[in-house]
Amino acid sequence: MKVLLILSDGMRPDSIDGLPYIEKLKKQGSYTMNAQTVMPSVTLPCHMSLFHSVPPERHGITTNTYIPMVRPLNGICEQVKAAKLRSSLFYNWEEIRDLARPGNICHGEFFGGRMYGYDRANEYLCEKAAEYLSSEDASDFTFLYLGWTDAAGHKFGWMSDGYLDAMKKTIDMIEKLTDSLSEDYAVIITSDHGGHGRGHGSDCPEDMTIPIFAFGGPFEGGKIFENASILDIAPTVTKLLSVDPDPDWEGAPLI
Repeated sequence: MKVLLILSDGMRPDSIDGLPYIEKLKKQGSYTMNAQTVMPSVTLPCHMSLFHSVPPERHGITTNTYIPMVRPLNGICEQVKAAKLRSSLFYNWEEIRDLARPGNICHGEFFGGRMYGYDRANEYLCEKAAEYLSSEDASDFTFLYLGWTDAAGHKFGWMSDGYLDAMKKTIDMIEKLTDSLSEDYAVIITSDHGGHGRGHGSDCPEDMTIPIFAFGGPFEGGKIFENASILDIAPTVTKLLSVDPDPDWEGAPLI
């Protein structure tokens, strides 16, 4: 089995509820519309917590500027590499490169959202990921980061027409990509944080609540994840791959 983890930055659950593909995912796999992220609800701290299954007070990254961990621990990619498996990253926000330490990625694809526009960058990465995931060289774990929804939230405001349009088109891209996958894949679709007004980072429910959808492999159709956290995603990925989690991880597998 291979694992694809897709993250749409700044995706609020109420922005996608009722979309046809989302309703399909609820029936096809397991899900929650009420998972919790970490404080501060900011992109890089949330991603570090997702990949390393500890809160920011443990990994030490509290802004969008990466700093080395005072007490280092392995993330998903390091654990995958230790098990002699391979990881790849597709992303359009450059700071994502710091989620894995050097030497732990077999394939990386960056297409700058700041330079080319996140709408174009989302589409490009989904197309490139689809090509890669269907190839014989595809890695065991692939992470796809899509930044358009967060950029639209900051520009137009969360739940504005501009944000909702970016959200719908991003979901359409994700659907097209996942429909192209073989049955060998288990897929997890989630977010790092929500947003309100034109920002995020607070502990209000609009910022802290994220969705998680999972299908393929052992995930049961129509099952709801209870009390899920962004910290649970890393141990879920490693369990799907039969890889040991880092002993310091705090989350629990969703399967």
